[in-house]
Amino acid sequence: MSRVVVVPEDMDHRGFEELLVSLDEAFEEGAEWILLNAKHVRWVSPYGLIGLLAVGRVIRDRTGHAPAIEAPESKEVHTYWDFMGFWEAADGIFDVPSAPPRIFGPHDALLQITPIRSHRDVHTVVERVRDRAASILEKRLHYPKPAVIQFSVMLSEVCQNIIEHSDADGWVCAQTYHYRSRLGREVLMLAVMDVGVGFQGSLAAEHARRYGESWSSATALEAALLYGESRFRDPGRGQGLQAIRRQVGRWDGELAIRSGNAQIALVPDWDDLPALQRDLPSFPGAQILIVMPAREESAGT
Repeated sequence: MSRVVVVPEDMDHRGFEELLVSLDEAFEEGAEWILLNAKHVRWVSPYGLIGLLAVGRVIRDRTGHAPAIEAPESKEVHTYWDFMGFWEAADGIFDVPSAPPRIFGPHDALLQITPIRSHRDVHTVVERVRDRAASILEKRLHYPKPAVIQFSVMLSEVCQNIIEHSDADGWVCAQTYHYRSRLGREVLMLAVMDVGVGFQGSLAAEHARRYGESWSSATALEAALLYGESRFRDPGRGQGLQAIRRQVGRWDGELAIRSGNAQIALVPDWDDLPALQRDLPSFPGAQILIVMPAREESAGT
């Protein structure tokens, strides 16, 4: 049985949730061959872009068939996908023609789509973005110099999370743009995703028994983000996400972590994302969103 699943016109973190609802319906109907129709996509965020890769991987793993994807009709959106390396990353996930060469040159992207498979990949990512991050954070977003180092540490931590906790490969992507709908100013959006065991699966061996029947995706996310719980017993492990939460808060930014059927978020005054959501469409792995807004030049670290 085949099924067409329509990709929302605005494919950001909210569009990702809409897509998962449609995907669940396709699975419930027993679809084995799935086409993602992205013809009418008019805007996509870094989170939405690698979200499509994650969805494609889940479809392939669940049905045993590589899904197809119909490219956006918008020339601007299609060019952006080309530039960010979407088709290159989609090779082996989707049934697509050979990927066009990745476009290089002047751009607003801090980091094009990059697969994370090993610690070496993480080090490569951090090294690759160091100089450009300094330029973007200081000149466009008006962050002080220490923020560049803090951002590099944060980037390394969220990517290491894939290697140490997911038992699967993942992707990272970062972009600056004008966030008209929420802030009316420039932001840096960082998205990191995998489709591995998720927080509930990763922490279960060490912590599930203590929580008993209340153990769930939501409680696992709370345990990790709020209380620093880790799958490892080594002293000091599990503090990385707490440090990220504190730093993002100091920047008046937004942090959202989705895993399983739940999402936990640090929500600034400028957004209305719920702090904790349960009973979302179940999806494997972890999906992390960080939004850093431009600041007044006089603001502190």
